[in-house]
Amino acid sequence: MQLFTKDELKKLAVNVFTAMGCDRQDSETAADVLVSADIRGIDSHGVSRLSGYVSLWKAGRINMSPKVEIIRERKSTFTINGDGGLGLIVAPKAMNIAIERAKIYGSGWGAISNSNHFGIAGYHAMMALPHDMIGMAMTNATPFIPPTHSKQAMLGTNPIAYAFPTLKQKPLVIDLATASVARGKIEIAKRENKEIPLGWMVDKDGNPSQNIDELLDGGMLTPLGSLEELGSHKGYALGSLVDILTGVLSGANYGKWVPPFVPFLPLLPDLPGKGLGHFVGAMEIEGFRPASEFKDSMDHWIESFKNAERIDESQEVFVPGEKEFLMEEERSLTGIPLNDKVVQDLEGLCKELTINWL
Repeated sequence: MQLFTKDELKKLAVNVFTAMGCDRQDSETAADVLVSADIRGIDSHGVSRLSGYVSLWKAGRINMSPKVEIIRERKSTFTINGDGGLGLIVAPKAMNIAIERAKIYGSGWGAISNSNHFGIAGYHAMMALPHDMIGMAMTNATPFIPPTHSKQAMLGTNPIAYAFPTLKQKPLVIDLATASVARGKIEIAKRENKEIPLGWMVDKDGNPSQNIDELLDGGMLTPLGSLEELGSHKGYALGSLVDILTGVLSGANYGKWVPPFVPFLPLLPDLPGKGLGHFVGAMEIEGFRPASEFKDSMDHWIESFKNAERIDESQEVFVPGEKEFLMEEERSLTGIPLNDKVVQDLEGLCKELTINWL
């Protein structure tokens, strides 16, 4: 394990994206999305993902100079064609448009097609916070999850994020996968040779498994809720909600046709849409009640939940997103740890792209 500062990792990511053909501003944005995951402790979606983006770029699956454009719009709603670009670039552009629409119409909603993996959903939702708005972001993803009673992968981890501004407390950020676990956490467990909990995945026949290697032989992740008796049908429904808003509504691919995040898996024939899809939104709080009152009430809400009666006095009650803010404070002081395997991969990327290592 090695420690790095946020600035070091951001500089590295900027150099990698620039070497792939991104302009400087887009490279800065993409790097900021990735490093925001690392600093907040979401290691599965940080700079460890750089090798995946490079592989897709080399395979011709990512356009590093996209012409992102609005192809349909009404007052508060719009659809964007991402032109095959990085979701790390396309989604922030869409969110900025949603925020500007919300300033005029009270809310802004954007459906995005023809994009790629967009990093952590929470980053995009949190863009609304400085504007006294509630932010929302979601995306569909590589299909790794079967519907309840099926053994065919039809849905991705399909994350949802909402961000709520506050007065004195840290903002409340809900950012969750609609799967039992993000695939990146499985990858981390494999790198660190750790056992995963029963219920995170199933084998190719749909039976519960803890053998990570079976993911390479048709194994799949489970919907949020894990097994049917534990509520997997609810996770399946939430994943479907995301897939419809991000894929069907935008004109992107959906279901089993969503493009995989690895170049060695081919695209399926008869694609119903273009690329991968996102959906973003911003709601101006002033349209509902004074923003200052809402934020004061949010502080009170957070404090009441923090003071909820504990099962064990030594175990603190956390609100959504709190652990990530605490991790950000810690890593800002102590540094961001990267697994030795990740460091090796990043050093290899630097050699491959002929850029300087840190």
